Amino acid sequence: MELTKYGHACVRLEKDGNVLVIDPGAFTEGPVLEGADAVLITHEHMDHVDVERLKAASSDLEIWTCEAVAAQLTEVPGKVQVVRHGDDFTAAGFAVKVFGEWHAKNHPDVPIAQNVGFMLDDEVFYPGDALTVPGVEVPTLLVPTNAPWLKLMEMVDYLRTIRPARAFSTHDGLLNDIGLSLVDNYLKLESDKQHADMRRLKVGESVDLP
Repeated sequence: MELTKYGHACVRLEKDGNVLVIDPGAFTEGPVLEGADAVLITHEHMDHVDVERLKAASSDLEIWTCEAVAAQLTEVPGKVQVVRHGDDFTAAGFAVKVFGEWHAKNHPDVPIAQNVGFMLDDEVFYPGDALTVPGVEVPTLLVPTNAPWLKLMEMVDYLRTIRPARAFSTHDGLLNDIGLSLVDNYLKLESDKQHADMRRLKVGESVDLP
């Protein structure tokens, strides 16, 4: 499969002519849904789901998400399906398993949102806005590297818990060049320590995965 990094927290995966997009939010630019067969959405925050973009999408588009997001997509022409922790399904030719239930704690006065993570083809795990440990082998981890709820030390602890063969930065769209250089340095240090491929893909950059 081919994985392409889009802005902030969005990735696009292609396999056998099928296209699946994860978390096309308001910070994601470009025609990320062009040719897409399915969309996975982890949670309801605007940097992960752009309702207006989905309203303009094809009626053939299949969308898989948690209950809170589905409630916002009643006017979307595509087919919206609710998933929960422990579910498994097939989307755009990818075998998908669902892990996790809740967003990381963001603010003491803000209720914790629903959040589901997705494992694709037992290869790629995208946790959304959480540090979910799925309890299974994770060859490729899309690791959050910057958020109001996250410290870089916690990112490192997560990488050491999951111990993926590959990890690529996500949720990094709020950073300037200085912040991105810090993320790059932390990922390089951990990559060297674990003898793994851990790095930040530039927006528009693609990698081929097994």
